[in-house]
Amino acid sequence: MIATMSPRRNIRLLSWFNFFVNFEPLAPVAIIYFSHVTGSFTLGMSVFSISMLASAVFEVPTGVFSDMIGRKYTMTLGGIAGTLSILCYALATSFPLLAVGSVFEGLMMALYSGNNNAFLHDTLKEARQEEQYAHFLGRTSSLFQAGLGISALLGGVIAEYSLPLVLWIGVLPRFMCVLLSLFMREPKIHEKSDGNIFAHLAEALRNFKKNARLRTLSMASILDFGVGQAEWRFTPAFFQMFWPLWAIGLGRMLANLLACLSYWFSGRIIKRFKALPVLLTGKITSHTVAFIACGFPTVLSPLMISCTSIIYGMKSVAENSLLQREFTDRQRATMGSLNTFAGSLLHAVFAVCFGLVADSLGPAKPLLIVECILFSGVFLYWSVFRKERARA
Repeated sequence: MIATMSPRRNIRLLSWFNFFVNFEPLAPVAIIYFSHVTGSFTLGMSVFSISMLASAVFEVPTGVFSDMIGRKYTMTLGGIAGTLSILCYALATSFPLLAVGSVFEGLMMALYSGNNNAFLHDTLKEARQEEQYAHFLGRTSSLFQAGLGISALLGGVIAEYSLPLVLWIGVLPRFMCVLLSLFMREPKIHEKSDGNIFAHLAEALRNFKKNARLRTLSMASILDFGVGQAEWRFTPAFFQMFWPLWAIGLGRMLANLLACLSYWFSGRIIKRFKALPVLLTGKITSHTVAFIACGFPTVLSPLMISCTSIIYGMKSVAENSLLQREFTDRQRATMGSLNTFAGSLLHAVFAVCFGLVADSLGPAKPLLIVECILFSGVFLYWSVFRKERARA
């Protein structure tokens, strides 16, 4: 029998780790910086596309690596890849070095994607507090948004004076992730496997094949990630139609602050109303508001889009909680990585198409199209909800 261990140390370190992972002064102005260096929205969005394509290529191997080698050292490697990425961006004067940086960015995302949630889940399971996963996922993920919010304000202000300086400031938090990971403790509930990698992957794929509920939830989360991330990365270009550069950082800070609160209270809200109803209500509300903001663009549109973040944390925690219930312990990180793999491929293709449409039609119309696409995810979650009610 595995001895019960306190999860406090790992959770505390993971919270700070999440803060520094997303302390990105570049984030609110990234599309503006990349477009400035490359000369077009299409090439600027291509930087994001390459990072997602790289993430897709690395996704499954890193998920298997996490399951077979360990969660802690996977995070350490992610921190190193993230540091190299931001250094490449800072040194870039043309597209090729931005592309190299985006490959390292993709490697970092792949190392973190299935691994970090598995690390939290395993930590809690070892302490026999697995039922508290949604609560602690919300609390630790709120630090993502806190890091983004503070750095967004910083990045927006500094960008008014020097875009390269925004990049150099972002190097330190990436290196802090490396240091923090070294002090984490590998959960003993996770048994490192030295079996065949392909057999491990095949077993994970079989779990998707035989679990219809998991497939539907995965398709919906893939759509949200692949299309939604492309939209969020492009919105600063839309904001710039109405607001000065410094105010874009302020708008992103507001969005991240609201998302931080949403994550912080998500566990309590999900416990009361259940994950699927929270997810459905959140998606319908946020997409409706964003559709109005993009369909009738005014100076208030950036504020309306930013305010939809009050629902973002609850949606994310609800979605991840539902997926984690369907994943198996042995392939938890691998199954999460397979899910992100598909989302990354979708993002890689969609981001370039997004840039092409924006170069032709301007920043507003592509966002309107995206909201129509994302709303289709509501029907996937509704089908799961309907079947769940029928069984009740």
